[in-house]
Amino acid sequence: MNNLIDPGINVESLSVLVVDDVPLNILLIKKMLSQYTFEIRTANGGQAALDAIAQKMPNLVLLDLMMPGIDGFEVIRRLRADEKTKSLPIIILSALNSEQDISKGFQLGANDFINKPIIMEKLLSSVTTQINLQASKLRG
Repeated sequence: MNNLIDPGINVESLSVLVVDDVPLNILLIKKMLSQYTFEIRTANGGQAALDAIAQKMPNLVLLDLMMPGIDGFEVIRRLRADEKTKSLPIIILSALNSEQDISKGFQLGANDFINKPIIMEKLLSSVTTQINLQASKLRG
């Protein structure tokens, strides 16, 4: 499987926001992404994610759906409604895996959906795909 980020991309300048209310899940995702040198920021819930994005725009969001308060679906809804964040790549990472939940995630504007438990190769493939797509859009 090809998990290579386009060599024209300065990986050190990239930032990924991992959003999950379970600290162990955040730790696991950070470990899976450790082969990359981009900045990994974390948020432990929907409001914390929105606050973190408003403070410093990430290049990619890895988003859990089931969280207390503002859930992942609402986070996507709010990000897609805002001009500044409407094209921010979002990968859902969730144990919710019914056809209805997956469909809802994509309808709201998610770029990909990965079921938990997370398979590392799937995560790395999705992350590199989204980063490479974003870079090619910027190059025009």
